[in-house]
Amino acid sequence: MASHEHDEEADPGAVERHPEPHRSGITVTDERAARRAVRAAALGNAMEWFDFGLYSYLAVTLGHVFFPSGNSTVQLLSSFATFAVAFLVRPVGGTVFGPMGDRIGRKKVLALTMIMMAIGTFAIGLIPSYAAIGFWAPALLILFRLVQGFSTGGEYGGASTFIAEYAPDKRRGYYGSFLEFGTLSGYIGAAGLVTALHAWAGADAMEAWGWRVPFLIAGPLGLIGLYLRLRLDETPAFQRLAPEAVTTTVKADLGRIFRQYWRTLILCVALVGAYNVTDYMLLSYMPTYLSDELGYSDTHGLLILLGVMAFLLLIINRIGILSDRFGRKPLLMTGMLGFLLLSLPTFLLIGQGGVPAITAGVLMLGLSLVCLLGTMSAALPALFPTEVRYGALSAGYNLSVSLFGGTTPLVITALISATGSNLTPAYYAMAAALVGVVAVARIRETAQLPLPGSPPSVATEAEAAQLRSDFRT
Repeated sequence: MASHEHDEEADPGAVERHPEPHRSGITVTDERAARRAVRAAALGNAMEWFDFGLYSYLAVTLGHVFFPSGNSTVQLLSSFATFAVAFLVRPVGGTVFGPMGDRIGRKKVLALTMIMMAIGTFAIGLIPSYAAIGFWAPALLILFRLVQGFSTGGEYGGASTFIAEYAPDKRRGYYGSFLEFGTLSGYIGAAGLVTALHAWAGADAMEAWGWRVPFLIAGPLGLIGLYLRLRLDETPAFQRLAPEAVTTTVKADLGRIFRQYWRTLILCVALVGAYNVTDYMLLSYMPTYLSDELGYSDTHGLLILLGVMAFLLLIINRIGILSDRFGRKPLLMTGMLGFLLLSLPTFLLIGQGGVPAITAGVLMLGLSLVCLLGTMSAALPALFPTEVRYGALSAGYNLSVSLFGGTTPLVITALISATGSNLTPAYYAMAAALVGVVAVARIRETAQLPLPGSPPSVATEAEAAQLRSDFRT
């Protein structure tokens, strides 16, 4: 079994190099293989958030296309309810793909989730409107949203596990930050494409046919991502697992995870819930908030968010480096406290109107969010040991996302409608951040340490020699 007991029995002076790791010693990372792994995993994450970003940024248009005409708020709520449906099935996907990734390997499952995600998104672009086929239109939309959600259930846990298991211990934050670099790239791609289409085609053409274009692009993107993922080698950590460490059924995997790691799962759910509420509130819901609640044009809100996300994209890898140097907990706590203390002032500022005020407000929250984005993908995989990492992280992550992440636009829209207060998003983000503060305080620091259940991983032979010398003295 790949455990600390085996590591203690192994010769600490032995060195292994991917792609043919031995059962003992120190892993010396093949940098070229690690970079390929990062690219393939980040592209999948970019595609996931491109798909979900599209739906968020086109929520008003899709409400008109797929639901009966009438009250615009009801159409928007229907659109966001369909958005949330995909998240309700994500835990099912997570409990299927996660344990599967712990049994047959990370690479195969990530290739499968990529192609399913591309098919679901591409198919949405082909659905006729409500005016053409009536209630079959929203029914088909829900069906393909379920395909998206099911496949995405295996995406984040697998991609973050894949990068974490390839990265050297002292640079796991830097490598992991590229996963969320993919997140921001996907959002920017979606926001940029929707903004360009709005500006070029106009509102009428967007509703008639323009909304289909971004969804149809997912097909070619999926093929590219599939090609990149199929070229990868399996992670060194998974290759090190002894056969007896791998259970043979999903039921056995899940039973073991919930029985042995329930405390860690609770922490994972709390962290991911706080992170995703703030993430979806800012990156998915904000353009709708600016247009539907404050009366700005669709293009106006998207352009502001696009500029802020481009800035975050420039600094997110620096956040990953800082987390390697100073630790995951200080960066995560900074982000959570930022949302707790700045959300209300930010929404008051945004409510004043004007491009400078809105940009400053969105940027304030963006800087808090990037502390989470640049750190979380290295912190979460380190919560669980190698033999259950994919399954446990997928289960905890997707349960939390389904309850608190994907429902955020729907809940906020409903609360604003019920209370009449445009400050509702601020209070919702503050409540989530408070949970996050408690969770961050409870986790242990994992920066620069080996992943649980795996031996040390280093970037060079010189580091391995130094570590071997330290073991012997």
